[in-house]
Amino acid sequence: MEKNEIGLIGLGVMGQNLTLNMERNGYKLAVYNRTESKTQIFLQGKGNGKNIIGYNNIRDFLQSLKLPRIVFLMVEAGNAVDQVISELEDYLKPSDIIIDGGNSNFIDTNRRCITSKKKNYQFLGVGISGGEKGALKGPSIMPGGSKEAWQNTKEIFFKIAAKADQKPCCNYIGIDGAGHYVKMVHNGIEYADMQLIAEAYFILRKIFNLDSNELARIFSDWQKGELNSYLIQITGEIFSSRDLETGRPIIDMILDRASQKGTGKWTSRNALELGVPVPSISEAVHARFLSAIKKERVLASKVYSDPNIQYSGDRTRLIDATRDALYAAKLCCYAQGFTLLKSASEQYNWNLNLENIASIWREGCIIRTELLNHIMNAFTNNNDLDNLLLDPYFTKILESKQTEWRYVVALAITNGVPIPVFSSALAYFDGYRSANLPANLIQAQREYFGAHGFERIDKEPTKIFHHRF
Repeated sequence: MEKNEIGLIGLGVMGQNLTLNMERNGYKLAVYNRTESKTQIFLQGKGNGKNIIGYNNIRDFLQSLKLPRIVFLMVEAGNAVDQVISELEDYLKPSDIIIDGGNSNFIDTNRRCITSKKKNYQFLGVGISGGEKGALKGPSIMPGGSKEAWQNTKEIFFKIAAKADQKPCCNYIGIDGAGHYVKMVHNGIEYADMQLIAEAYFILRKIFNLDSNELARIFSDWQKGELNSYLIQITGEIFSSRDLETGRPIIDMILDRASQKGTGKWTSRNALELGVPVPSISEAVHARFLSAIKKERVLASKVYSDPNIQYSGDRTRLIDATRDALYAAKLCCYAQGFTLLKSASEQYNWNLNLENIASIWREGCIIRTELLNHIMNAFTNNNDLDNLLLDPYFTKILESKQTEWRYVVALAITNGVPIPVFSSALAYFDGYRSANLPANLIQAQREYFGAHGFERIDKEPTKIFHHRF
C-alpha cells in the first residue's frame, strides 16, 4: 500500500481546512485526532471521497507515513503541543519533521527547537494566518526553526499558501521561534487595526447616529480607496448583515464584550521587555480588557453623564476626516509592529527580512491591506530603515493627513467618545517627531530622590553627572 505523504494531528476547523488544502494540492494525507469521533465525522463529511485516511492511534498513524515523516500539529497552543510531541518522540527518526502550525508562544517554540536537536529530529514552528477560509483556500505562512526541515517541506508550503503577484505568501523567516514571533507581531498589529476600525465606527455612530445601512455604504466606499484591506471589507459586510432571529442588523445584536486568545498581550509584553514603544498595540489589548468588564461599565454609565454632542459641521467633512485619521493611525500601528520586528531581529540574532515579511502578509492573512505594498517598497528602498515614519512616502502621507487626524481626535474627546488607539497613535507620532521631550524633568526627579544621575546636553553623551538640589 502506498504510504501517506503528510500526517496531520488535530481536526479542529483549522486542521480540517489545512488538510483539505493540502489534499487539493495533490498530497495524500493521514489524519489523527485524540477524540476518535472527530476523525470519523470529518472523513464522513468534508473529507469524504478525498485522498485522506484516518487513524485511531499514534503508532499506526506514523507507520503509514513515508520517510522522512512530516507531521503537522494543529492543536491548542501550550501544554497540548508538548503532550502530542511527547507521544510522537517514542517513534521519531532523525530525518522526521514535526511542524507546529498553531498559535504557539515563540518562547515555547525556542524551547522545542532546542529539544528537537537534543532528541535528534527536526522541528518547525509555523505561523499561519488567514482564519478558517485562509487555511482552506490559501493562508499567509511564516515558517521558522530548522533550516533543513524548511528545505524538505517548502514545496508543500509554497503550494498551499496564498499568492500575491503569483508568488507564494510564504518564506523562511528564521531560526528557532522566529516564525511564531512574526505571527505574534502580526496578531498584535491585527488587534490595533481592528480596534481602530471599531473606533472609527463608534465616532460616526455616536456623532451622527448612523444606521447600519449608512455605515455599510461608508465602509464600502473606503474599501475602494487607500484603506483597501480585508478588515475594512468584512466590516462593510458585517454592517450589511441581518440577524436571522429578529431581522435587525446583526451589529446591534452583538454584546460589546471582546474576547482574546493572548497573542496581542504577548506582543505588548515582549515589547516592554525589549524596550520598544508599541502604545497603540498595547492600548488595543487594554481596550479588550475594558470591554470585558461590561457590568462595571453599565454601572458607571448610570453614575456619569455623557457630554452633549457638540458637532454642527458638515457631515461629509467629518466622514472624510475620519477616513484620513484612520489611515494615518493605521500607518503608525504598522510602524510600531515593524519597529518591534527590527528590534527582535537584532536581540535574538534572527536576521529578519522586513521586506519579505511585508510581502508575505499581502494576501491570505487577516491584516492584508494595500498599505503593505508601500511598506514592502519602503524596505526595498532602505533595508536599514529604523521606522516607517521616516520613509519619504509615508512622511508625505502623514504630513497631508495630520490636520484631519487631530481634528477627529479632538472632536471625539470633546464628545466623550473613547478612542484609545486613535489617540495613542497620534501621541506616538507626536512623540516620535519631537526633537525634545519632557524626559529631562523625569531624569531630574530621579536624580533628586534617588541620585540616579543624568546626561548633560553640553557634555559627551553617556557620561553621567550628578547635582545636589
